[in-house]
Amino acid sequence: MTSPMASAPAAEPGLLAGILPPGTGSAEVFGGECDDGELFPAEADLIAGASRKRRQEFTGVRVCARLALARAGIRPAPIIPGLSGAPQWPAGMVGSMTHCAGYRAAAVGRAGTFAAIGIDAEPHDALPAGVLARVACESERTALARLRARAPGFCWDRILFSAKESVFKAWSPLTGHRLAFMEAEVGLHPSGTFAARLLVAGPVVGGRRISPFSGRWVVGHGLVVTAVTVPASSL
Repeated sequence: MTSPMASAPAAEPGLLAGILPPGTGSAEVFGGECDDGELFPAEADLIAGASRKRRQEFTGVRVCARLALARAGIRPAPIIPGLSGAPQWPAGMVGSMTHCAGYRAAAVGRAGTFAAIGIDAEPHDALPAGVLARVACESERTALARLRARAPGFCWDRILFSAKESVFKAWSPLTGHRLAFMEAEVGLHPSGTFAARLLVAGPVVGGRRISPFSGRWVVGHGLVVTAVTVPASSL
């Protein structure tokens, strides 16, 4: 069987590349033109019998991932979730994938440079009623109220949610388990940055324990996109 190869889609001006540091590679697609791409047999087996929507999401992000890997000189390979749910990347690489309605994206980096990458995309809309109380602590909700008063044009609750998702995606491959929403306190800055203070013991990277996770956010095309990178060397 011929290996699935990523072909460059016609994409709108990107969001993700602008919030990732040098040394990373990325690919993103606005729309669904990658959703019917090829999968490796091991990938196809994972979604056999899944809904069409799930198959499209699963496929679209893997096409983006293979395109990002190809740009880094890495041959295409199956990307299978590990025990924690985090994708398993080709040897020597780390990365992250995300999808939401009308958007698919992936980011990768060399394992010698980055210990982990986490990205997330969400619609730039307010969170559904009742969700914020389940994902944000009191101090975070107080900070969001100040941000709404300062910059009312942004859906700060959704930005916070996406930032936490990016933190969790960077955390998972470093620890092998999930991080709960209330185990990280995120502070957003209107400049497009954020920092997450871990309320549990952080992972050990380069011989030192990582406590804060930092990242960047951007809003555009009706989306919120966030990214976290953890250097391979100790912070």
